[in-house]
Amino acid sequence: MTVLKNIVKDRILQFTVLVTVVSLFFARPRLEDINLHTLFSVGAMLVIIQIYAYLHVLDVLAYKLTSIADNTRKLNILFTLLAIISGMFLGNDITCLTLIPLYLNIAKRYDLPQILPVTLIGMGANIGAAFTPWGNPHNIFLVSRYNINAVTFFSWSLPYLIVSLLIFAAVFFFIPKEKIPVQQTQNIRISWRPTIITTAVFIFFFFGVFRIVDIVWPMLVAITLALLINPRIMLKIDYALLLTFTGFFIFISDIQQIPAIVGVIHMMLHSETSTYFTSIISSQVMSNVPSTILVGKFTPQIYAEALFLGSNIGGFGSVIGSMANMLVLKTFNQHASVSKKKFFKNWTIMQFIGLFILTAVGYIIMIF
Repeated sequence: MTVLKNIVKDRILQFTVLVTVVSLFFARPRLEDINLHTLFSVGAMLVIIQIYAYLHVLDVLAYKLTSIADNTRKLNILFTLLAIISGMFLGNDITCLTLIPLYLNIAKRYDLPQILPVTLIGMGANIGAAFTPWGNPHNIFLVSRYNINAVTFFSWSLPYLIVSLLIFAAVFFFIPKEKIPVQQTQNIRISWRPTIITTAVFIFFFFGVFRIVDIVWPMLVAITLALLINPRIMLKIDYALLLTFTGFFIFISDIQQIPAIVGVIHMMLHSETSTYFTSIISSQVMSNVPSTILVGKFTPQIYAEALFLGSNIGGFGSVIGSMANMLVLKTFNQHASVSKKKFFKNWTIMQFIGLFILTAVGYIIMIF
């Protein structure tokens, strides 16, 4: 019942269902337009992420790092870097849902700042998730849509990551070094055998994403592992995201059969620059996952890098730019002890500053 409630309440899925139903009045979807490789890849990714979450791997890492932080600057640096690294492997959603409550519990205990650190954790999770094909679901779509190999993908994402880290370093410089009590390490035990097996499945999944093996096999192995560890893991899967992908594939299959709409979209995506800015702007109003699917269906291979940069940078800015943004706000409201209105105001300002800076950075990377 909880799974169904989560599916029904998902705002992005609601939007997807609406536009998909409308599109069905104009055309009928074609089976070949449903990208099964993307759907299976996203499904496998969601299962593996939930297995790691069940095993509390991120919790242990977070407590280990906080046990060595003796001032506010170091604590911010450690949590932000952990968010970046976690985002690379576990995605930005799980990273925010895990690290933000953990940080806020520490912050309330020792009267530490809450607004800036939580904002940095959320932004760090988005930056880290952009670096890997599985960090963001729409990256999986791009890899599948354009048949991108690992070398090409990381040649796009590495410069973006490096520049983003330099920007974070500049922000850290202005955070004061206020002494805080050293945290006690929580006694959370890792089950090493399932963790090692999950990591092996994750490596198998990597080969599936890049089509070295059929993605169906990593997906089936991941599901089997989840059922063996604890069947309830499958109840935690973000099925709404899978339905969102499916709905948008249907929607795009329909509108591809309407010449007038196709003509307008092609006019908007006539160059690398227009593709880049269209993906950023559209992400602000419809989130970067459905935006990437929509723009990607009309974007040729030559502009794939522009779409990659635009879709990941478009996750900054508005609340709906990325699902992780909504989770940051929701989690903060549930666990923080400071003004929610003040957080939303400051978070929004930093998000749009980050959007403008990264838009300029992405454009320079794209050109050179």
